[in-house]
Amino acid sequence: MKKMLQAAVVAAAVLAVPSMSLAAQAKPAPAAKTSTKKAESTATHSAKGVVKSMDASSLVVTEHGKDVSYTLDASTKKEGDPAVGSNVTVMYKTEGTQHVATDVKAAPAKAAKPHTAKK
Repeated sequence: MKKMLQAAVVAAAVLAVPSMSLAAQAKPAPAAKTSTKKAESTATHSAKGVVKSMDASSLVVTEHGKDVSYTLDASTKKEGDPAVGSNVTVMYKTEGTQHVATDVKAAPAKAAKPHTAKK
């Protein structure tokens, strides 16, 4: 009887080891989901509009009748000459509640159309 009890304990231990290793492998799965969320939060977005105001650290663009603020930093690339009144395309990422501009492209100024007098 004692040998059967020992055999049962050994069998239970042998069966328990693989199930513990499976449980240990299942824990990293939730960590993978959190890393996916970080990747989503660093995604880059784009917007087009007209510059309402601009200084060294911020940019306000009117997009579809709404003013949207962007934070500018030393790594923000500026292409063309973005200035108040110019059309721009802004590439940005969202950090918390702020839109951080990564690239600001000013559209080239349109050539003025020559005015012709009607005869």
